[in-house]
Amino acid sequence: MPVDAGLVARVAEAMEPVGAVTSRAMMGGATLYCDGVVFAIVADDALWFKADRASDAAWDAAGCERFSYGRDGEVRTMNYRRVPDEAYDDADALREWARLALEAGLRAPKRKK
Repeated sequence: MPVDAGLVARVAEAMEPVGAVTSRAMMGGATLYCDGVVFAIVADDALWFKADRASDAAWDAAGCERFSYGRDGEVRTMNYRRVPDEAYDDADALREWARLALEAGLRAPKRKK
């Protein structure tokens, strides 16, 4: 299934005051970067923002589910949370959630090349 290019464009537009958003295809979805920092994925026609222990309480309070997928008969999760529905149509709200995700991305351990 192709990635929703309109959704990626909305995120990029909302994030313009923060930084430049780029995307890279990944397993039927896309990974989003802000100034080179991973902060989101687009999968299953939804936007998922990066989370971590420092931000989990905010995501839990908003009722945002964790990203999960099936592999080898098991359900696994990743440190991404589904963006609240109301943020899709509100650039300011989307940007605030994205800033939380960007902060989690900045705290994440750096991968060795």
